[in-house]
Amino acid sequence: MSDTCRENYNFQKIIVAAGASLFVIKFAAYLLTNSVAIFTDAAESAVNIAAGCIGLYALYLSARPADKTHPFGHGRIELISASVEGSMIAIAGILIVFKAFGDLLNPEEISSLDVGLLLVIFAAAVNYAIGTVAVRKGRKNRSLALESSGRHLRTDTMSSAGIVIGLTAVYAGAHFGYDLYILDPLMALLFGALVVITGVRVIKKATDGIMDKADVEVLEKVVESLNEHRSKDWIDIHSLMVIKYGSRLHIEMHVTFPFDMTIAELDRENSRLYESVSSTFGGSVDLIMMSEPCKEFSCIHCERDCRSRRADFKERVNWNVNLLSQEHQHAYGNHVVIHGRE
Repeated sequence: MSDTCRENYNFQKIIVAAGASLFVIKFAAYLLTNSVAIFTDAAESAVNIAAGCIGLYALYLSARPADKTHPFGHGRIELISASVEGSMIAIAGILIVFKAFGDLLNPEEISSLDVGLLLVIFAAAVNYAIGTVAVRKGRKNRSLALESSGRHLRTDTMSSAGIVIGLTAVYAGAHFGYDLYILDPLMALLFGALVVITGVRVIKKATDGIMDKADVEVLEKVVESLNEHRSKDWIDIHSLMVIKYGSRLHIEMHVTFPFDMTIAELDRENSRLYESVSSTFGGSVDLIMMSEPCKEFSCIHCERDCRSRRADFKERVNWNVNLLSQEHQHAYGNHVVIHGRE
């Protein structure tokens, strides 16, 4: 298990343990107050526990090395885990909405709100702290399972914050002789809907990963790294693709080199390309370079001192995500050239 995978796995353990502890606290608050809004908070924490356990197993499995049956590793399990977690979040939100709607028709009196509110505030603060760290680690280590867990915790915090505000109004109203208990199911209804939306967003992101949707942020980092370490021998790059397998990246690109390069020189440039990308993403990168010989129109982009030059150098190809993602070599002015013709 790599250091990155171990870091993700160990932090997910913290999420599961914290989720179980906070569920006990929130459920105790619900028993004290009989508040349906606090019940929604406790129900979401119950989902946190189940989803956290699924994420923990996914991170353990994704850390396993590639083998004969899984040549690209086991990282895709994180996408499945995130989709399951998103489904659980959405289902929990739907159940909360139904519960809130029932209590809206028959509101009940709330008790011991002072103690209940303190318990919910404490749980929300812990949730937000852990969730924020989880999202940051998930983005840094490219772990969708960990990032999804963190987003779930932060959504839980938002729900808790809204519930605290609403129940504080109920508590204050009771002291001044106003019956505001109807706010309790109304808040539960609102935040139940927000939970559903969060679940749908998690499912969408997982589905995008399963369908290999291009990650523009990762592509931009790859292009930035290539520009930073650009060599005169890298005349042009096109057909750039990045596929994520958990925290591992599989990168493919077509690179135009001087036509007289030897196999040994091409191998050297392949290593330099790999080093330029791995300097940004670490060792969790697979790079496939498809080398192509330069064409006549490549001379105007090539700064190399070449005896076979057929045109003077004009300018480098200005590399960006849109250009490098195109399927063909580029001519002057960034026009696409197919089979040597514009």
